[in-house]
This record gives sequence, C-alpha cells and structure tokens, in this order.
Amino acid sequence: MKKSVKVIIITVLSLLLVVVSIGCYAAISFQNAKEESESKIKHINTDFSGDEQSSDKELTIMVVGNDSRDDDYDQGRSDTLMVAHYDGKTKQPKLISIMRDSYVNIPDHGLDKINAAYAYGGAQLTKEVLNTSFGLPINYYLVMDFKEFSDIIDELYPKGVTIEAEKDINLDGVDIKKGKQTLHGNSLLQYARFRMDEEGDFGRIRRQQQVMDALINQSKDLIPVWELPQVAGKIVGKIDTNVPTSLLIDLAKDFLSGKVKPLKSLSVPVEDSWDFNDDTPSGSVLQIDEQKNTEAIQTFMKDE
Repeated sequence: MKKSVKVIIITVLSLLLVVVSIGCYAAISFQNAKEESESKIKHINTDFSGDEQSSDKELTIMVVGNDSRDDDYDQGRSDTLMVAHYDGKTKQPKLISIMRDSYVNIPDHGLDKINAAYAYGGAQLTKEVLNTSFGLPINYYLVMDFKEFSDIIDELYPKGVTIEAEKDINLDGVDIKKGKQTLHGNSLLQYARFRMDEEGDFGRIRRQQQVMDALINQSKDLIPVWELPQVAGKIVGKIDTNVPTSLLIDLAKDFLSGKVKPLKSLSVPVEDSWDFNDDTPSGSVLQIDEQKNTEAIQTFMKDE
C-alpha cells in the first residue's frame, strides 16, 4: 500500500475516533447531569396522555409555570399557562398565552378559573380543558416552577437576557427600571410575572411574550458549545416533561442554529370575546366566548 494512501486512511480513522470520543463525552456529560438534577425534582404528571401528532414535523407542547408556593393545594395552580407550537418544516414557532382568570368548565369540578385545573388534576386535566374549551390538541407537556425557571435562565444565559423593559417594576424585592435592561434569572422571572397594575393579567401576558421572544432571538448567544451537553442535561433534569430527550435535542439544534422564524404570539381570550364577571364562586373572572376564541386559535395555528 502506498504511503500516501496509508496516511489518508490513518487520518480518516483518527477523525472518526475524535468524533466518536466527542459524542461519547457529550452523551455521558448529558446523562450524568440529567440524573443529578432529576434526583432533586418531583415528577408528578406520570398519568399524562398526549394527543396524537397531526404530523411528525409539527408538535404542540403545553407549558405550565407552576406556582407551587400555593399552600391550599397538593400542587400549585398554574401561574402561567402557554401552548407552544413548532413546525419543523417551516421553522415557525408560535405561542398561545392563556390568561389565568379565564372562566372555563373543568371536568368533574365545574366552572372555575383555568389556572385551577392544574391544582385539581395536574397536566392531564389541564390538557383536557384545553381540548374541550379551545379545541387545542396537546402532544406533550412541560412543567416548571419559579425557581427552576430562574436557574435555567442563569444556566443558559450566563450574561443575562436583554429586553426593553416597558415600565418600572417592583416585585418580590426585585427593582426593574424602564428601558433597555440586561436581566438575569430571578429578575427576568419577576418582570414576566408582574401584574400588580391597572392592566393586570393583560400586561403580564404581553411581557411574558416579550420575554419568550427575547429568549428565542438571543438563543444564538448561549453558553459555549462544549458546555451544552452538561447544561442541557441539568435543564432536562430540572423540568417535569414527557418530551423525549431526542426531540428536545432536535429542537435545540434548530433554535441554536438561528434557523427559526420570528415568534408569532396570540393572547387568549382574544379582543371582544370576554367580559369581567365579579359574581362567581371563584371571585373575579374573565367570562369568555369559547367559540370565538376557538376560531381565533384555529386561524392562528393555520396561519403561515
């Protein structure tokens, strides 16, 4: 065999060995970090049964921000309820934010605010409400509490997340000034949670969508690539979800590569589809027109 051919073969084999070694290191780092984080997280939604995907390129994930500090329930009410949709073919992410005071029928519990569904029956019951009240099929769920959100932001965005704060905000000891700000985990959480003004949940939903948009737009500026396996493992271990790890990795590749389109958002209830109602067993609620909101959601999901 000629010397030049031998050199080529040795070079190729060396490169393959390096690739395999890197892959093994990444897999081990990911799994070790995941197992360490999982040992500290309570996974309670083991009965979740997701709806069948309409396409292997599209998926819909119910995202629950759990207010687990609520002592009236074994598990907290959903402080935040969103439905994230991603079309892997068109690279279009969409986000539906559902206001927590929306008055809906919760199976076996009657009319109540939608955020009570998680306290009554976890992710599965919340999914059923989204199915029946808004015609929303849900493939997967993802649940995290306040502290987990803060930790995940700090892990992924160690330099912080830059946003244009729309107003001065003070919540849970955090002061945020109006204007361009670089916020870290807890500060970003309080900015997204704030609703102690005349706008209430309407302003809060708008700020949450602003935060999600910033996270997507700045996803290319995350931690160094070589740190991703370990950090990804930590993150996956910190959240209660049934999204397969392989699918999470595929999604991460799209978002980290910057290939995704700008986020499209919808707030529910939509304009002219609700009224305030202070005379209910649940207190002040948003009395909604479910048909009008269902139609708006369907139109939003089909829009390209």
